[in-house]
Amino acid sequence: QVQLVESGGGLVQAGGSLRLSCAASGRTLSGYTMGWFRQAPGKEREFVAAVTWSGVIVYADSVKGRFTISRDNAKNTGYLQMNSLKPEDTAVYYCAAKPFTGTFIYTRVYEYDYWGQGTQVTVSS
Repeated sequence: QVQLVESGGGLVQAGGSLRLSCAASGRTLSGYTMGWFRQAPGKEREFVAAVTWSGVIVYADSVKGRFTISRDNAKNTGYLQMNSLKPEDTAVYYCAAKPFTGTFIYTRVYEYDYWGQGTQVTVSS
């Protein structure tokens, strides 16, 4: 089993930045794809970004050029650097993991096996 814990959320003004972290425990994330999703009130959970074990990265169009996903395999931790934040980025952000060693990027909620509890990001205008 893999346990994921997100941190780093908070309240920020539009144009500001936040860095989310996702710490994994239970087993190493070697061979796992890590993803970030978000869910705004009244909306479905949506894909934000993902990075494969081999380093292939994909972003949702809505965050391209503003968000950067990364991972530190030695620390068993993933990150989401969020810059130029907008009020529409307000949501609960979740990290997720899927055992997969290939280069295909999974972007659907149901494709991921492990989830964190989420961290709230609020961007004020």
